[in-house]
Amino acid sequence: FFDKILSGNKNISCASCHHPFGGTSDGLSLPIGEGGRGFGVARNTGSGSEAVVERVPRNAPHIFNLGAKEFTRMFHDGRVTADPSQPSGFQSPVGTDLPEGLDNPLAVQAMFPVTSGTEMAGQHGENEIGTAATSGLLAGPGGVWDLLAQRLKDIPEYVTCFTEAFDDIDEASDITFVHAANAIAAFEAVAWRADQSPFDRHLRGARDSMSGEALAGMDLFYGRVGCADCHSGTFQTDQEFHAVAMPQIGPGKGDGPSGHEDFGLARETGDSADRFKFRTPTLRNVELTGPWGHSGAYNSLDAVVRHHFDPVQHLENYDRAHAVLPSRLDLDALDFVVQDDPALRDAIATANELKSRPVNERQIQELIAFLRALTDPASVDLRIDVPMSVPSGLTVFD
Repeated sequence: FFDKILSGNKNISCASCHHPFGGTSDGLSLPIGEGGRGFGVARNTGSGSEAVVERVPRNAPHIFNLGAKEFTRMFHDGRVTADPSQPSGFQSPVGTDLPEGLDNPLAVQAMFPVTSGTEMAGQHGENEIGTAATSGLLAGPGGVWDLLAQRLKDIPEYVTCFTEAFDDIDEASDITFVHAANAIAAFEAVAWRADQSPFDRHLRGARDSMSGEALAGMDLFYGRVGCADCHSGTFQTDQEFHAVAMPQIGPGKGDGPSGHEDFGLARETGDSADRFKFRTPTLRNVELTGPWGHSGAYNSLDAVVRHHFDPVQHLENYDRAHAVLPSRLDLDALDFVVQDDPALRDAIATANELKSRPVNERQIQELIAFLRALTDPASVDLRIDVPMSVPSGLTVFD
């Protein structure tokens, strides 16, 4: 997870955008992927020929609790989904090319950032993995996953680790990238399980675990203001997809006439009625995981809560000071193309599913107090999860 050996140019790891110091995200509205330097809010866009090509188009989601069995879909648009009818057991962007043997949706998710030129693979001609990725060669001999597995096979410490961890590995030649993805998912599931919040303790009978303000917020959340209509269940998510008029910032996903829109779920279903729908996020540890929204549009928990009670109004009056985007002139020029176009903004507003609901200042603060009661204290300081070195010998902290 922390080893840059999994990136084409050996300059970025999973942790570069999902770091324990950033609440298993990066603190940015949109990640700075392959070619960037540093991590968290101090990460920059790189320089010269090694600079980033574009911002990663969607916010880096946190990883808390994603190993739980309730999470059967991954990514903001749900493009990885558990599906027993598929040979691999999952639907994914590569269809039947997805290898078998993946343990769960979280492991499937780990297969894909390494295939993205913007995220980890690099560009055509920069390295053999970037060339394979941009050529669409992911599975099979000479594909991205095969090339990355070969890198792991060439590192004696990894061979020892994999041999000890997996019953079906006896020697280096047995290692596949499926093993790496399963290992990453196992680490994420164990290290970032978060189920000891004040709210959890309250449900287990510790009636003094939550403040009066948080209890009032809980009553609002599950009652009059209707947050639980979508944020339901154990992890405060219905696992579904909704359009809530979230501002679109960044380069987008290539959708629409401008090429800078992000149609969300509709990209997967092909149904125009699903435009601008994104997965309902779990709210566990929510105060630790900003910026919020599929494009990281809000850098304040207070602001994103207020958005939900009058979405269209907040879309129309979006304060772009909330965007946490390391500046570079060519990237900056694309960041607000959609937000600055009345017609594109109106399309997002028209798709909105949420009704405007009046709430007063005290109720806002009570709701925020409840959301903070969803934080597991063990998740606040995750320094123990960060290794000082990795088997490849590549740097961990630059």
